[in-house]
Amino acid sequence: MQAIRKRYFPALAEYIRSGSEASLYQATELGKMFHNIGPEEIIAIHEESMRNIVLNVDSEEALDLYSRSFMFLIELMVAYRFRYQPERPADERYTEMRELLSRSYRSFERVKSKYENVLQHMDSGIALFDTEGIVTFMNLQMARFLDVPRKTLVGCSILEILRHAQLTRSTRRLLVRLYREIIVRRNKYFEFQDSSGRHLLITATYGDQLDGDYLISMKDVSEYKQIEQTAYQNDKLAMLGKIAAAIAHEIRNPLTSIRGFIQLLRPTLVDLGKEEYAKIMVAEIDRANDIIYEFLNSSKPTAPMKQTIRLASLLKEVSLLSESEALMHNCFIALEAQESDLHVSIDVKQIKQVVLNLFKNAMDAIAELGGEREGRIDVILSRKSDFAEITIRDNGKGMDRATLGRLFDPFFTTKESGTGLGLSVSYRIVRNHSGTIRVTSTAGEGTSFMIYLPIAEQKP
Repeated sequence: MQAIRKRYFPALAEYIRSGSEASLYQATELGKMFHNIGPEEIIAIHEESMRNIVLNVDSEEALDLYSRSFMFLIELMVAYRFRYQPERPADERYTEMRELLSRSYRSFERVKSKYENVLQHMDSGIALFDTEGIVTFMNLQMARFLDVPRKTLVGCSILEILRHAQLTRSTRRLLVRLYREIIVRRNKYFEFQDSSGRHLLITATYGDQLDGDYLISMKDVSEYKQIEQTAYQNDKLAMLGKIAAAIAHEIRNPLTSIRGFIQLLRPTLVDLGKEEYAKIMVAEIDRANDIIYEFLNSSKPTAPMKQTIRLASLLKEVSLLSESEALMHNCFIALEAQESDLHVSIDVKQIKQVVLNLFKNAMDAIAELGGEREGRIDVILSRKSDFAEITIRDNGKGMDRATLGRLFDPFFTTKESGTGLGLSVSYRIVRNHSGTIRVTSTAGEGTSFMIYLPIAEQKP
């Protein structure tokens, strides 16, 4: 019986896919093979196979496929009846066959209505493989992940799926990796990021728990990753605040005293011809004070002093302030306000600090190209639902994925003279305004920062 099932399902799936005479001929050959098996058992095998097939199509297609499967079953039953029951009249054989098929159809409807909605509308992609590696079920979400119609995959082996003409190169790579991790290494779950940046979590339930079948589940966990990253970032900033509060008085006061004594010693150093030493020491102490100042700013828990302003005016003002510095870096700033009348409730000084910091980073990224192309910083103001979106895009050197992953970490910097605090401070400021800040970048092409701030309600 098990051997018949293994041959029946692929043959039926092939006929439903192609409808060819060659696939229909397989039904005749199967009918001739059945020994010591009753019609009820044949119908049960057909019903089981059809249940797997119709769960992989839309509701409106299910009845059509079930009707098309009758031809396969009738061809098989004719071969079976005429070989093993030649003494019974033909009309009696077909009447019994119709009754059995009607009973099977009613059973199928009950099963389909009970489980289809649950399986088809899960946010996880699900695929079920039998012991021979043939797909017996695939839900809508899994088909969306693969970007291939389900009905062309059901009844196919893993190798046939990999050779599918409609698979994209990136999807084929995904399936090869899935095969290596799940089938070869027998990992129960693994997580990876695909070429489009999605974080996918793959889980597998193996044959010993499913009567020999393999259940593969795929879920897009990008949003959960973002929440996890935000929580991790907040933890790091909280730690940064504790460190800043502990060291502020211990370091800043001694530095002030040392700077004062150096100023007192300056005339003596001038007489000795060592004035340059005094300049270097004062400059380094001032740099240390600047680092401490940024450190303290990043840990301030005070709420922003908000006022409602027109965001386009603020961006125009900051762009004009940065214009001369941009020219020194061989670049220009282009402001485009798609929504010129967006109002936000913000601490003007803090948001200015964020935008100026992003401008400076963009200029530095353009400068690192060494004049290979003319620099450009685009500032675009638009509306995204209930948020104002500020996009600051440059055509600088860009960043790789490893740098992007640590971009908002305190003290992480790629600049020789950088403190690594500017972006972590900016992140804290935007979060204190109930907003978010995101970044995309391509090495060699440029970087885009997107700041989202809640739009303020305008009183009439």
